[in-house]
Amino acid sequence: MQLVMKPEAKTETESGTRRGLHLASKGGGRAAGPPEDDGTRQLLKSGGGTLAAGLLAALLMFTVFGGITVQGPHTSSGWLALIVALMCLPFGSLLFALGVAKWFRNRSIGRHR
Repeated sequence: MQLVMKPEAKTETESGTRRGLHLASKGGGRAAGPPEDDGTRQLLKSGGGTLAAGLLAALLMFTVFGGITVQGPHTSSGWLALIVALMCLPFGSLLFALGVAKWFRNRSIGRHR
């Protein structure tokens, strides 16, 4: 499906005339099967990379950067590693889970064809 930009018809508002662009689909309905490049591989790669960065940051925080106690890490680099781990782990797992779900869906669609 292709999206093309078409000029919008003039409409009257309180402040005068307003022109703009809107998206219009070209080509009708859905494709028969999943497209070759639907972003699944990119989701899996970026989700896996983000997860790996978060796990590496957590591992470094516990081992190399002085460890962690109830009050938090001992060093400034430990705090930075904690921040990176707390950003990367949830986002990476959601991204990776979305990629896995798309992969299972594409596999299911491929079997039913």
